[in-house]
Amino acid sequence: MTTPVSPDPDPDRRPGPAPGPARSSSGTGDGRGTFTTAVPARLDRLPWSRWHWMIVIGLGTVWILDGLEVTIVGNVAGRLAEEGSGLDITAAQVTGTAAALYVAGACSGALFFGWLTDRYGRKKLFMITLAVYLAATAMTALSTESWWFFLFRFLTGFGIGGEYAAINSAIDELIPSYHRGRVDLVINGSYWLGAIGGALLSIVMLDTDVFPLDVGWRLSFALGVVLGLVILLVRRHAPESPRWQLIHGRGEEAERLVGSVEEEIEKEKGRSLPEPAGRITVHQRRSIGFGVIARTVFARYPRRAVLGLALFIGQAFLYNAITFGFGVILSTFYGVPTGRTGYYFAVIAAGNFVGPLLLGKLFDTVGRRIMISSTYLLSGLLLFVTAWLFGRGSLTATTLTICWCVVLFFASTGASSAYLTVSEIFPMETRAMAIAFFYALGTAAGGISGPLVFADLTGSGDVGDTVLAFCIGAALMCAGGLVAVFLAVDAERRSLEDIAAPLSSEPA
Repeated sequence: MTTPVSPDPDPDRRPGPAPGPARSSSGTGDGRGTFTTAVPARLDRLPWSRWHWMIVIGLGTVWILDGLEVTIVGNVAGRLAEEGSGLDITAAQVTGTAAALYVAGACSGALFFGWLTDRYGRKKLFMITLAVYLAATAMTALSTESWWFFLFRFLTGFGIGGEYAAINSAIDELIPSYHRGRVDLVINGSYWLGAIGGALLSIVMLDTDVFPLDVGWRLSFALGVVLGLVILLVRRHAPESPRWQLIHGRGEEAERLVGSVEEEIEKEKGRSLPEPAGRITVHQRRSIGFGVIARTVFARYPRRAVLGLALFIGQAFLYNAITFGFGVILSTFYGVPTGRTGYYFAVIAAGNFVGPLLLGKLFDTVGRRIMISSTYLLSGLLLFVTAWLFGRGSLTATTLTICWCVVLFFASTGASSAYLTVSEIFPMETRAMAIAFFYALGTAAGGISGPLVFADLTGSGDVGDTVLAFCIGAALMCAGGLVAVFLAVDAERRSLEDIAAPLSSEPA
């Protein structure tokens, strides 16, 4: 008979898998029994397949929407402030107040939907959060008053924040451990594919020879709704996380789901799958209280909590130092017309996506600690150099964009690794809430205060103020890298249950 997995006295130690048969189970299945299963090991030993591509496309493409949203707002800020746009609003209000409200909505949405995700399941919530995003974005396109625009920017962020918790937890629980790092990074990095689309889209939509002044920006938001509807249709076929099912009294469903996936992959590959590495015994329960989650994150894993905060705060400030004031910086210091800033943004967005795409594999081979710390430190140091060159007047609009592109090649990889880190270093029952908490707290520090502070600094027209904005972001990114040097967890190619034993696997 298999004994439950006991608490790991050293959370960063690498215990071996529990021995035993692959598919035995026991218990009532009513949420209160004990269930012994090999489902986690069976998921981790699956080869890459069409089923995994379906997961990536159905769940991961939502970051494209987020990138589209944020970029469109940044690029239409100048146009919205022009007379005849249909809104009585200033550019500073768009890049400052509206951006801060969007992030505030994302933070609160992450916490609200994160709690629901851990309680009611990944699938229910990643359908609901996308629906919230679609409705709020559609209403943003219909804005006629500034308060209306602000309200629905908040609600759009509310939906997107919920997506971060529901999607990252589902992806990490469904992707095999051998591929988890690179897949998670590329999916989070796909935000920048949306940013490229938003940048290029804004060029067309802001061309008054094509669309009237008060119509083009509305169509930009409307196209985001169309893309979201397509994703919603694909997402209907994405499954619930079998790992979540195990914990919440649905062990038999988890067994059947994984069994059907195994049959599908064996047919696709034309060979039998190897035996899984071991099994785990869980004490099933319906829900976990906030008190248990808080004690787990901060009392049992305090070093990991510090790591998560450092990574999220660092990347949030760096990105706010650059991206929210991007169009204003180009227009103010280099005279780039508001309708042309999209070309420049498309270039740095490409650098942001290529970083995780090319470096993601190294997180599974070279390792988490080296790659997280090096991407954070390199991006921070390179931004310091960019700030120095900008302050000396040595840069043009083109060379500044090239500098940003290089900085963000590394920064985007590091920022994506922050989401990967907090989604894999805490127990399964706390996963969505952990993602939500660290995203909300880190982003609130850098993402709410950031736009408000940096909008004033970059919009003042003073070179010294903009240099200061760059240096704040660079310093906090370097600090996050130094924390990772000492506290990062060597999670590469390890099962989630090995990195942090589920709370339900402990003796009752």
